[in-house]
Amino acid sequence: MFLRQPRIEPLAEEQWDDETRELLERSSVEGRVLNIFRTLAVHPKLLKRWLVFGGHVLFKSSLPPRERELLILRTGWLCRAEYEWGQHAVIGKQTGLTDEEIGRIKEGPDAVGWNEFDRTLLRAVDELHEHAFISDGTWQALGERYDAQQLIDLIFTVGQYNLVSMALNTLGVQLDEGVAGFE
Repeated sequence: MFLRQPRIEPLAEEQWDDETRELLERSSVEGRVLNIFRTLAVHPKLLKRWLVFGGHVLFKSSLPPRERELLILRTGWLCRAEYEWGQHAVIGKQTGLTDEEIGRIKEGPDAVGWNEFDRTLLRAVDELHEHAFISDGTWQALGERYDAQQLIDLIFTVGQYNLVSMALNTLGVQLDEGVAGFE
């Protein structure tokens, strides 16, 4: 469900203290502070700590960027997080995902056209989403390519974006200007 009005309004720029301004400016994308950051700035202590963890998952993870984005987009789709989907469709294209692949993520791991490892990644997301557990068969297939750090990063990536999706959906964070949702 996508709320058409925020439940918590993004923090207006005139309300930013020096520390919040520094955090938000550091988090800006092409000079713009995204609605997710402006909304979470209402709770600056949480924002500061969450940015460290989120920064690891998004920028310092041991996962290849394209594969990370497959995980994030599938999580966003399963959580019906339109904001997350819109932002990561843009990022996914930057990592090499095609429009056709992004559209196919909605169909899941059994859709025609995925290679076997992409299918396995999407299946891992589905299993974590449904059972909070990766089955032995999926785990074994992941372990044929991923080392221990990558396996842990995979779990934490799905968990991070599940958490973010819950926050975005519940808080009613609105799409940023120029970013499409589930269109």
